[in-house]
Amino acid sequence: MTRTARRDEPEPEPAELAVLRGWLRGRKTAAAVTAAAEGRRATYPYLAERASAAGTRYVVSACTLRQALDGRLPTLRTTVAFARATGADEATARRLWAAADRAVNPPRARPAPHVPGRFTTRAGLANAMNRIRDTAPDTTLRTLARLAGPGLSASTLSRLLAGKQFPTAVQLTAFAAACQVGDEATAALLAGHRRVLNGPPPPPFYPCAVVEHAEERRQRDEAARPWLAEPELDWYEQQRRDEEEAAFRYWVTDAEALLDELGDDAEQHTGPGPAAAGPHGGLEGLLSVRFRAAPGP
Repeated sequence: MTRTARRDEPEPEPAELAVLRGWLRGRKTAAAVTAAAEGRRATYPYLAERASAAGTRYVVSACTLRQALDGRLPTLRTTVAFARATGADEATARRLWAAADRAVNPPRARPAPHVPGRFTTRAGLANAMNRIRDTAPDTTLRTLARLAGPGLSASTLSRLLAGKQFPTAVQLTAFAAACQVGDEATAALLAGHRRVLNGPPPPPFYPCAVVEHAEERRQRDEAARPWLAEPELDWYEQQRRDEEEAAFRYWVTDAEALLDELGDDAEQHTGPGPAAAGPHGGLEGLLSVRFRAAPGP
């Protein structure tokens, strides 16, 4: 029956780190012979004193040398100082430390180099540079500035990536080379740099543009004259207008029927009579009376 690993169990230590720590312990044991010849013991203060005597570059404390054997990966400077203090080979110390460092801190998988798309603004250029930087093997400003050469310092690179300074074509080329993005990304970056410098292209002109411009202006003029359209009425005003229109149609129908009736009467009574005399007689009198009786608008 296999035993499953628990989550709270520590991960196994890399073999390279164990080899480095065993080598350091062996060198400390070997230094005991030299210390005994001097009438002393190979303690950590003794080793720190010997490391300091090798030069100011390798000055370390006894606590730092003790921490080199506590299970964590010591720094390269501490490892070299340990070798100097114990009289060991410095090249061997560097080789063992590099192997342990690769095991403890494996290099990150580099994403595919970013190829910028089309951009026409300064903000787009700064964004493309930042995305290119994210795919570089080392994204620190100091490393990129060192790889780019003397024409691009870390402070200048920081201003370029923040969009506070516009780069030159030479600086862009050096930046792309430091990020190791390849020819395609470099060409796209420089093409966008030229577009930003030249500005947006002028609008194209063709004969039909004059007609289209006139039509657009006519439509704007029509939209700018709202008084030509009948205003929309509210509910009360619309109801009043409908009632007035209905009353007017009723009056017209009634007047037409009256005129037809009076025409028939005129054909039957061709001679003059009392109906034709006076201000209210005949057709005129009937029309006046009928119109007075008709409902108003």
